[in-house]
Amino acid sequence: MGKQRVLSGVQPTGNLHLGNYLGAIRNWVEIQDQYENFFCVVDLHAITVPHNPATLAADTYTIAALYLACGIDLQHSHIFVQSHVSAHSELCWLLNCITPLNWLQDMIQFKEKALKQGENVGAGLLTYPVLMAADILLYQADKVPVGEDQKQHLELARDIVNRFNHQFAKKKPILKLPDPLIRKEGARVMSLTDGTRKMSKSDPSELSRINVLDSPDQIANKIKRCKTDPIKGLTFDDLDRPECNNLLTLYMLLSGQTKEAVAAECADMGWGKFKPLLTETTINALKPIQQKYQEVMAEKGYLESVLKDGREKAEMIANQTLADVKAALGYTARL
Repeated sequence: MGKQRVLSGVQPTGNLHLGNYLGAIRNWVEIQDQYENFFCVVDLHAITVPHNPATLAADTYTIAALYLACGIDLQHSHIFVQSHVSAHSELCWLLNCITPLNWLQDMIQFKEKALKQGENVGAGLLTYPVLMAADILLYQADKVPVGEDQKQHLELARDIVNRFNHQFAKKKPILKLPDPLIRKEGARVMSLTDGTRKMSKSDPSELSRINVLDSPDQIANKIKRCKTDPIKGLTFDDLDRPECNNLLTLYMLLSGQTKEAVAAECADMGWGKFKPLLTETTINALKPIQQKYQEVMAEKGYLESVLKDGREKAEMIANQTLADVKAALGYTARL
């Protein structure tokens, strides 16, 4: 039997931050040799909220280049742009038509984002999880690396699989049930300005996140100004000190040390000593990624060839799944 298949992606809405890197992409890199991987830039998802058309294409190339810079290996993985494979949009429509409305209205992220957008909320935000399901199911993915905040969406994808197979493919299931891959440490990196909230691109404050392409001066400024507490001595897992736990976790992940080693090292530290340590560690961890990114972006022809090869491989699998789904639904075959 061949390797199991993995599918995942990141939206091209601005720069990648440490939450994206530590909670997702670094995990992809560490496990990629164990699987056949499809990593896409999910630009269709990017327009479920107001976006800037003038930067969407450039941001798409940036994310694709950062995949390579972070260590995605083309011997094990395929990189492509979601909108370049039209089967994503088509399968999303077909699955929309069999997905109960109340399933989508119960999605926590929809409720939170709809509240922020008010009357401007679009139907795409409601059906976002169905598009995510289509992304996964097109490739018959066995595993999906997800953060804790995406588990509900993956459960919805599994519910859609069961519903579709039960209604239209009882004798021979067409869609595969995907399982989550969740990193135990760092799966949910928190904001630098509020340790109870996830680090997010949508946060209006740049001080809330460290971007993978931030300069050393920007990193130093953000860590210097990040929220802390007046208590001396740094500890993990204190519910009354969420920022402390978050910053220690960042240091642990970026330095490559164990939780026990970091706890012992920082037990008697004050913030005045720890913040410069975290700053130096962060800068050193991101430097090789930033250098590789500049090399990739300097060869746009190479990046375009990577995306073209990825699209061609993705289409071979996606189009077959789409054809099987359409046949099960009763559509005529394309002539």
